[in-house]
Order: sequence, then structure tokens, then C-alpha cells
Amino acid sequence: MPMDPKKPSEDGRPKGGSDFLPVKTERGSAMGEILLREKLINVKQLEEAQRVQGSGENLTHTLAKLGYLEESQLINFLSRQYGVPSINLDEVEIAEEVIKLVPREVAQRHKLVPIARQGATLIVAMTDPGNIYAMDDIKFLTGLNVEVVVASETAIASALERYFGKTDYDDALRSVFDEIAEMDGDAVNLLAEEAEEDLDELKEATEDAPVVRLVNMILVDAVKRGASDIHVEAYEKDFRVRYRMDGVLYEIMKPPIKLRNAITSRLKIMAELDIAERRLPQDGRIRLVMGRDKEVDFRVSVLPCLFGEKVVLRVLDKSALKLDLGAIGFEEKPLKHFREAIHQPWGMVLVTGPTGSGKSTTLYSALSELNTSSDNISTAEDPVEMNIPGINQVHVREEIGLSFAAALRSFLRQDPDIIMVGEIRDFETAETAVKAALTGHLVLSTLHTNDAPSTVNRLLNMGIEPFLLTATLNLIAAQRLVRRICRECREPVEVPPKALLDLGFSEEESKTVVPMKGKGCRVCNDTGYKGRAGLYEIMPISEELKECILQGYSALELKREALRLGMMSLRMAGLAKVKAGATTIEEVVRVTRAD
Repeated sequence: MPMDPKKPSEDGRPKGGSDFLPVKTERGSAMGEILLREKLINVKQLEEAQRVQGSGENLTHTLAKLGYLEESQLINFLSRQYGVPSINLDEVEIAEEVIKLVPREVAQRHKLVPIARQGATLIVAMTDPGNIYAMDDIKFLTGLNVEVVVASETAIASALERYFGKTDYDDALRSVFDEIAEMDGDAVNLLAEEAEEDLDELKEATEDAPVVRLVNMILVDAVKRGASDIHVEAYEKDFRVRYRMDGVLYEIMKPPIKLRNAITSRLKIMAELDIAERRLPQDGRIRLVMGRDKEVDFRVSVLPCLFGEKVVLRVLDKSALKLDLGAIGFEEKPLKHFREAIHQPWGMVLVTGPTGSGKSTTLYSALSELNTSSDNISTAEDPVEMNIPGINQVHVREEIGLSFAAALRSFLRQDPDIIMVGEIRDFETAETAVKAALTGHLVLSTLHTNDAPSTVNRLLNMGIEPFLLTATLNLIAAQRLVRRICRECREPVEVPPKALLDLGFSEEESKTVVPMKGKGCRVCNDTGYKGRAGLYEIMPISEELKECILQGYSALELKREALRLGMMSLRMAGLAKVKAGATTIEEVVRVTRAD
């Protein structure tokens, strides 16, 4: 039972003006300030709660555990704060068919109980009404809309035991961390470089329940957080797991170094790779089913390093991919030009940018829009990242002679209408793509160049004749990805007009534009960003630009002419996103160069 709450002390408040003291913390500062403002706690109590608050633990429940808030006070506060009703679970009888809608493990993990179903809506009692991840899980698992009511942690625990029975789920989950915590990484003696570990012992270690559960948790957690990549890295005295979220790597955990080989081998076994081979790189694939019929693929790459093997997993979550050209960041005019180009009966549309700039998503979105029963669409990819029904997709394998050029030649004997080439890497592929475009096919492909104008010079340097380029090129699109500002915590930021002018805004815009930034909250993991958007530099190959190409213009001269004709550069697209409050100045500066 919670102790009596302590009364706020006079010396716990600042004297004068403000009636609460802003306490700077990485987590829960906003909620703490609200509690101070409502005089439910004092500063010393808040600081103590923040000091002992566990990783991922809710601040309000930490305060309740310390006895600084009674459960009744906490429930009333959460009810007011989130605008949801509270409920006494002891007075509610829940139907068995409602309980069966939510798996026991999910209810235990998120501390919630389903209490009623009303048509397409499920009413759920939770201890934390602000847990959007729990609501997303329930919505995904049940296919129902979710309405939340708040109940005390004691009542939820009692209801879980009453309706789901006693379970060892929490104990099993905790045992993974307990068992890992007992292993002292610093006390492990590294094997000598020439020493070999017994394969039978290694296979046995990969089947240990803690290792299996830890690897599964890493994969599931990455999908839930929306990570695009998982990095499992081994160093001399360190072992870490990082996720790439919204284009930036974040360190998630540091398992004991003693588990290094077991975790790496477990991932290799799941990807059907050779665990005995540690000298050569290997590539594989893991396919998992999560929740109700949700399939997620992980593209696995294993690279031998100095102190072990580095494993990188690309997360291919089809359910999270939005194949919609109108939703990936195009401005109105560039989107119109891009759509006109991909709906031409023949010609080439090229998308350029560095690795990880979203080129594949743009091409998949274009193919999704073009995918009709009246067209034969074939793609050559290395590898095939996303399966799209109705499209013939070929996985390029250079080691057996199935190159991009070889696949393209085969496509031309398959009566194609639209061809997508994953990447133009050499003259042979470029020449075959140009010939395909000349003979009445629409060809989509990518290159690695910094901007749209320099793509022309890259193709010319490969050996393609200028007259062939002008006869086949419809449009070139260069792109980058910027992080979106979190909608839940964004706020205006003051920037001097001179700085805005230097950035590229006009004199008039520098006086009116109000840049935004994310303060950091639970929704965005205190990063200030949530999701990503594309910046697009769209260069239609007009008659004027064709004449420039034939005259041998440099990339810089082509860019000047394209800008004169109305092209929006990458920096201009970034400034438009800043003006719209979608991203920050720092993000635009990070991924674009001044014109």
C-alpha cells in the first residue's frame, strides 16, 4: 500500500514569480513540471523520483511507488491530463470473449486489460494512457479502434491475475536480463586470434533460452521502434547493438562481451549462414512473422572484423512502407513533373542520391502507381527489397553471371512495357538501358551522383553518346532524406534574419519565416524528430537542356540553366520544408549544399 503523500514544503518552491521550478531532465520533465504546477509534489520529491526512475519507467508511477502520490491522486491526475475517464475494475465484470482479444503476454507487458467491445471499438483499461505504443499494438493485433480508460496499477495487476491467471511471463523476461547481468564482461579473457571455439559448444550456446530471447527481443524492438537497420558490433572489450532510426544511429544496449559469439552465431543460424566461416563476408535473409500475419524480412550482412564479426540487418517492414508518391515529400510542382515523366510511353527516368537517401522507396512508389494489369513490368534488383504483387522481380547475382545488363537483355525478350534497373553501375548496363528506352520502353533506374545535373556528366563519362542521352532522358530526380519534426513537441525557435538570408531565404522570407524544432518528448524518444521526408531536385529534360547537353555544358552550367528554367534545387526544397515547419534548419544544412 502507498504511504501517505508528503506535503509540498515551502523551501521546495522558488520564491517570487513562477510557482514551479523547471527541472531539466532527459525524460519526463514536462510531466514533472505539470505535477509541480498542480502542487501534487515538490521539487525535492521530483528530483528523487527522477534519480531512482528506471529505464523506460513512467515518472508518475515512480512517484506513486515512492509514496509521493497516492494511487487515487495519480488516477485523477492522469484522467484530467489525458482527458480520459477513470474506472474501478473491481466493479466491472469482463466477458471472456473480450479478454481473448488481447494475448496475455501483450496485456502483461503493457499493463492493460480489455474491458468491453462496442462494435469496431475496444475499450482498454491502462495504467498509462499516454502509452501510444501499447495502443498501436492492440490496434494492430485486434484490428479494432482503441478507446482508453485509466485504472490504478494495483487494480490492473489484480485484474490480470484474475482473468489471465498467474503467468511466468514477467519472470521469464526478467531472467534474460538477470542472467546477462550476472556475466561480467570485463572479467572475460579474449580468445587468442588463432584459437578456435568448439562448434558444438557454440551451437549449444546459440540455443540457450536467454540468448534466443535476447536476439528475438532485439529484432522485435527494432520493428516496433521503426528502425531501418540493426548494427551488432564487436570490439576488443566492448559489444554493442545500435539501431538506425530516421537516418541516425542510436546505441540501444551493450550485451556482455561473453555473449558476442553466441549472439552473432544465433543471427547467422536464423539467416541460414555458415557459423563456422568467420573469415569471409556472408549475406542472408531472416523472415519472421510478428503478431497477426505480419511478415518482416531482415536482410543480413556479416563482415569479419578485427575482434569478431559485425552483423548489419536491414529491416524490410512492408507494412511500414508507404508506396504513395504524394506522401513521401514531393512539392506540388516537382511532383507534377515527376508524374508526367513516369507516365510517358518510353524514355528514361533516373533517381540519384547516396546510399540510404530513399531512392528505392521513390522507385517502388512510382512502380506501384504504374502497376496495372495492362502493362508488363519487370525489375532487376540487388537485392529485391520489397515484393510487389503484379511485378516480375529478378534478384541480380553477379557471381553466377546474372548481372544488371544480362537481366536487361532478357527483359527485352519478354515483351516488356516498363523496366526498372536497380542501379546503373557500368557502361554495359547504361548502354542496354538506353537501347531499351530507344526501342519504346519506359526505363526507371538509379545512379549514385550528388545532384541531378551531374548525372548527365556521369553517363557521358561512362561512354554514352550525347545524342543518345537527349533522345532518351525524360527526367532526372536527385533526392535526400531529412528527419521530420515531432508533431507532439515542436515549438518555434528564434533565428536572426541574417542567418536565414545566408541559408538561402529571400529578404522578404527572412522576416516572416518562423523555423520550428522539436523539444523532445516520449513520442520521439526525446530526439525532437519522428519520421522522415524526402527532398527532391527534379530536372525535366526540356528542349533547352537537350541543346545544352549537345553543346557539352558542364554540370555547373547545366545546373544554372535548369535553375533559370524553374528547377527547385535540393537546398530550395529543404528551405520549403523549413518554411512549412516540417523539418529543422540543422537537418537541411546536414544533407544539402548551398546553391
